[in-house]
Amino acid sequence: EWEFNVEFKIKQLIYAITIPLSTSIILANLLIILGIAWNRQLHNTPNYFFLSLLVADMCTGVALPFIPLMGLNRELTFSSCLVAHVFPNFLFLAFLFNLVMVHYERYIYILDPLHYGNLWMHRNFPLALLIVWAPPLLYASLPAFGWNNWSGQMFPNAFIYLEVYGLVLPAILTIAGMTGHVLWITRGQLKDICRLHRSVERGSQASDHEQRLNLRYTRCVVAVSLTFLACWVPYLIYMHVCIAFLISDTKWSSTTHIILSCTGIGSMAVVPLVLGLANRQYTEPAYKLLQKLRDRWRRRTRDSNEASCGPKIIVDL
Repeated sequence: EWEFNVEFKIKQLIYAITIPLSTSIILANLLIILGIAWNRQLHNTPNYFFLSLLVADMCTGVALPFIPLMGLNRELTFSSCLVAHVFPNFLFLAFLFNLVMVHYERYIYILDPLHYGNLWMHRNFPLALLIVWAPPLLYASLPAFGWNNWSGQMFPNAFIYLEVYGLVLPAILTIAGMTGHVLWITRGQLKDICRLHRSVERGSQASDHEQRLNLRYTRCVVAVSLTFLACWVPYLIYMHVCIAFLISDTKWSSTTHIILSCTGIGSMAVVPLVLGLANRQYTEPAYKLLQKLRDRWRRRTRDSNEASCGPKIIVDL
């Protein structure tokens, strides 16, 4: 009975943290997905890649309540184990692969815009979509086929180490490297603009326009850096804490594990939402809908006030 009460309290804590976070992630992704579907001008290959990322992020939000449960020792049937372990891991890896693909596609657009339309992923979109969804499913399904048990006899926890240091960490470093290179390219272009501006103005000191450009670039660097730190550092902490406890073979508090896992996975799932909500084209349909609802509510309020004031005026007359 005591173990049942402890497990019940742990599940209550998990659901109390994950349900609001999961709901927010799902609704925000649906908002951006409907924005892309509503605007026909956004029906192109780059936005299809971003749409695939949003679907993966929404699925990650659906699986978020199950991820902290993966760290609990429970007796499960084979089918329940697939749902509780393989399915969330597949969605997480698919989200990561889609995120790398979106960053790579936009990175090439900035790096080599002249040959951007001839990218292999644009010419073979179904193949690119298969690449970001099939390998995560294959890798996440390996334990279901006994690969983890076979490799664990020679290399304990090989599956976890391979996923963390062979897939997850290289993907995060790749995203960070592409983002840093884009900022470096932007800095070089900004210097060229300032140099041309000075040659036209024939002045040696920075003008107000150059100072505004430098200030805007500084704000961009700060925003990108803070976003990266806020979205990825919690997950990196959670990942390496798990590895440290796995190496030391010590048990740790379930509450700590729940908080770290929910914070890490939740912060990482915010990345596509930041990219989507920052684009006005994605949020314009929702903004117009809210504006219409606000105008209609104000019109009803004004009409009701006029209707209530009408009889009073007649009585006074």
